[in-house]
Amino acid sequence: MRVQSLTLVAAGAALLAAPTMSPAVEPTARQEPVAARHEGDVRAADLLAKVRDCAQISRGRYRSDDGRPATVPVCGTREAVFWKADMDIDCDGRPGLRCNRGTDPSFSAAAAYQQSDGRQLNAERLPYIVVPTPSAIWDYRASGVRGGSVAAVIHRDRVQYAVVGDVGPRDIIGEASYASAEALGIDPDPRVGGTASGVTYIVFKDSQVKPIEDHAAAVATGERLARLFVRGS
Repeated sequence: MRVQSLTLVAAGAALLAAPTMSPAVEPTARQEPVAARHEGDVRAADLLAKVRDCAQISRGRYRSDDGRPATVPVCGTREAVFWKADMDIDCDGRPGLRCNRGTDPSFSAAAAYQQSDGRQLNAERLPYIVVPTPSAIWDYRASGVRGGSVAAVIHRDRVQYAVVGDVGPRDIIGEASYASAEALGIDPDPRVGGTASGVTYIVFKDSQVKPIEDHAAAVATGERLARLFVRGS
């Protein structure tokens, strides 16, 4: 993650004094990489055709990274909100083999939303995206978006379904979990990975997966909503 998410900043600062790898790290045997894949049968090209034009709903535009010009609007339709940006890597949440203070200098052991059992999300295993902190630019909550909302993330010819799992800086957009990047064939390394452009994020309004960590449910819901979105109904 290139820019630290702003959730529980004070708690994250306090945790910086902790050792690089804590006993809470998941056993490596369960940390197998996710293969790059296309989920479901809705084509990337069909989804992209539906978001070719932008009806801007944000009051301003977002930066893709700190220090970059603000050029990215949030756009909306009746069924979804979307933006086209880069992808920075979010490793926040439960520490693991690939996401921890040793691999990610901006690592925070807390994400904005937690699993149903109260544990932190696992960025290595759960595909999720990051939305900006509500601001005068845009408040995602006013658009029917919340923790667990379902998103279709598109890169080249791949579609990956994910949930809204974390909240980031108020003026930057374009970030997703390690697992999201890996599944899309994007380098997931939190230090040097990600991609500078070419990622489309479509979040379906008033959708929500419970429990948030149920990726199979996110895929099923996302595929159903994507079909409706493509058909325009």
